[in-house]
Amino acid sequence: MRIAMWSGPRNLSTAMMYSFGARADCAVWDEPYYAAYLLKTGLNHPMRDEILAQWQHDPKEIAKRLTGKLTEGKTVFYQKHMTQHMLPSIDRTWMKDVTNIFLIRHPARVIASYHAKHENPRLSDIGFLEQAELFDQVAQNLGQAPIVIDSADIRANPEAMLQTLCGAINLPYDPAMLSWPKGGHPQDGPWAPHWYPAVWNSTGFAGVEGPLPKVVDNLQPVLAQALPFYDRLAAVKIQTPSKA
Repeated sequence: MRIAMWSGPRNLSTAMMYSFGARADCAVWDEPYYAAYLLKTGLNHPMRDEILAQWQHDPKEIAKRLTGKLTEGKTVFYQKHMTQHMLPSIDRTWMKDVTNIFLIRHPARVIASYHAKHENPRLSDIGFLEQAELFDQVAQNLGQAPIVIDSADIRANPEAMLQTLCGAINLPYDPAMLSWPKGGHPQDGPWAPHWYPAVWNSTGFAGVEGPLPKVVDNLQPVLAQALPFYDRLAAVKIQTPSKA
């Protein structure tokens, strides 16, 4: 099984990669298209030089690996994707050959967290528009809405939500998904020292989040732009059976 998990940044995405990476049957790939995205856009992200030096640039070669032979001894291939990395010029036909899941988080939380690491994000930096576009593309291919899961629900009840998610994709649940070793994952991308310190210090999912953070005034327009995309996907998110 190949799982493409689509989210924007600051969205529990690394913790989810660690969760799946804790399974003995699962290989992971951290943001396959990041270097290609930086090369095509020219954006000056933190650790840009290291990313371009160490990560695959060619979208065609990336797609081959995403859909190719699984790592020896593994039956699951978890791919952590950032939606904003899928530029219009990048071929997406490979997506028909994987199980696509959409991981969402309220944009107020995403914007506040991103702003703390890389100031003044634009809508194009946080992936909400691109996530909705990819969702629509997958829905058209499937003839129905693809799976959506909310990071807040995972943090509120990790075991129940992971069981529900695994059931939705016909993957046996593994309790090992609830924890991981402190210090990061061997497959972390070269950008990890900038973006991942908090999750490096974790051994499992953080608890329930508090009230929504205040978004600074100059980023209120970005919040207003992102919120409709979040709300549309949140309307079809999976829930635990007790909440259905």
